Amino acid sequence: MGLLIGMDEAGYGPNLGPLVVTVTVWEVPGSPRDFDLWAAMAEVASESPSKDPLKLQIADSKQVYSPGKGLAVLEKSVLSALRMIGRVPSSLAELKEDLKFQISDFKSQISNLKSESTLPPWLADRELSLPSEVEGALIDDLATKWLGCCRRAGVTLKAIRSEIVQPERFNALVREYDNKALALSRTSLNLLRSVWNPDNEQPTLVICDKHGGRNRYDDLLAEVLDDRMVFAIGESRERSVYRVGSTELRFQMKAEANFPVALASLVCKYVRELSMHVFNQYWAEQVPGLKPTAGYPVDAVRFKRDIAEAQTRLGVADDMMWRER
Repeated sequence: MGLLIGMDEAGYGPNLGPLVVTVTVWEVPGSPRDFDLWAAMAEVASESPSKDPLKLQIADSKQVYSPGKGLAVLEKSVLSALRMIGRVPSSLAELKEDLKFQISDFKSQISNLKSESTLPPWLADRELSLPSEVEGALIDDLATKWLGCCRRAGVTLKAIRSEIVQPERFNALVREYDNKALALSRTSLNLLRSVWNPDNEQPTLVICDKHGGRNRYDDLLAEVLDDRMVFAIGESRERSVYRVGSTELRFQMKAEANFPVALASLVCKYVRELSMHVFNQYWAEQVPGLKPTAGYPVDAVRFKRDIAEAQTRLGVADDMMWRER
């Protein structure tokens, strides 16, 4: 048996809302480099949309989600995947708790982790029930079908974990590293380290999307691996490949073409969209008639201008909501 690990992020570019990084871990028969997870999951999932309610669209979240489509397609995939590992969140708060990674065996190897100092008001004492757009019975049926598909293929979904970085902590990380891409890379690799033991002899393939155009990752890998040997197989604009023990790590463009990365992409987007929903809801209660925002540049400036008076009245610091970079 081998491990297939996929990692992706959502929310790297916006000024408002969290950065979300997610990793999914799959145990597969044989060598993970030779195993086709798309083919194994064909009965229940594909990259293309389907009219079959018991068929999932697992793809880059940009293909799956748009504001006009709503959250239903995202929600089906994310909540049914979580149900396969025994997680049944009934609220956004429970979802975040279910996705949180726990520092246990690898505590000594994981550094530079910062916790949120205080919850912003749009997250404190506010609840968003889940599922939001899909019936719970459908999630149950999908999870049952998916588990059956996995059993027949000899595949097990081992873990789904996320790091949710709110603006205050994002700003602190960027100030410390003086580099936005480096903040993303270190956050991502610390998360990866929480589910991956480089000393495990089990064949492992890790696939990640490129981080801000970076082509070299060996120095960053060495940091989270306590200077274990990292062998560079090849480094280019399209793909940078490394070997650590029995693990091959690939940082590549369009990594969402790989099933474990595509699912991670969907989880990231789902968490971020729900987070922006409660953010917009909070500010709409303070400013009647306020137009919601997705948090991206240009419109984020408009939104910040529209809430300026309420922000001052409520004493909400810029650092708590606005990302400097």
